[in-house]
Amino acid sequence: MAQLLRIDASPRDARSHTRRLADVFIEAWLARHPADRVVRRDVGFHPPPPVDESWIEAAFTGPQERTPAMRAALALSDELVDELLASDVLLLGIPMYNFGIPAALKAWIDQVVRVGRTFAFEPDDPHQPYRPLTRGKRAFAIVATGDDGYEPGGPMGRMNQVEPYLRTVLPFIGIMDIDFVYVGNDEFGGDRLERAVNAAVARVRELAARAHRPRGPVEAEVEEAGT
Repeated sequence: MAQLLRIDASPRDARSHTRRLADVFIEAWLARHPADRVVRRDVGFHPPPPVDESWIEAAFTGPQERTPAMRAALALSDELVDELLASDVLLLGIPMYNFGIPAALKAWIDQVVRVGRTFAFEPDDPHQPYRPLTRGKRAFAIVATGDDGYEPGGPMGRMNQVEPYLRTVLPFIGIMDIDFVYVGNDEFGGDRLERAVNAAVARVRELAARAHRPRGPVEAEVEEAGT
């Protein structure tokens, strides 16, 4: 049994294309993997707070040296990190805002990209001071855009800051396998939007149906030991 962590970043409810497509993905995924567990974190409706000075001080203090106030400053971050580490699949529903991710999703990322938890910092290593600490996970990102053509290589692709950022920050903590699905034309509406949504629904269903489940960390360690 695997665990799928769903992150909804849209502040919209019934009118959200990413929420609808995430529902489609979950339905198709569970049809193939009925024993899997889904955990939902709705940062669109309940955004995490941005990191502040007390958070930074606590995060860069060793666990044994943290004061009760420091532990309190990291309590939500620890909860979010534990959720991520316990999951095998990450599903992100992302409306594109001003060519990037919503502030609520950035706040969640800042809470889970944690030194000593999801990445290691080794200052004595001159070649690779940063090392990812998560293993055996994969991610799917559903991105809604106002216009069409934001996919890499598309006419608006050079303005897309969502995919390049996620393809940087997720591998930084060890999530290397990432698939993107785009649904465009939200600002146009009508038949143009309907065609885009229908195409995205088909793509999401196909992706969920054929995507392989990630190997767990134990499986990865066994394979490495045998090589």
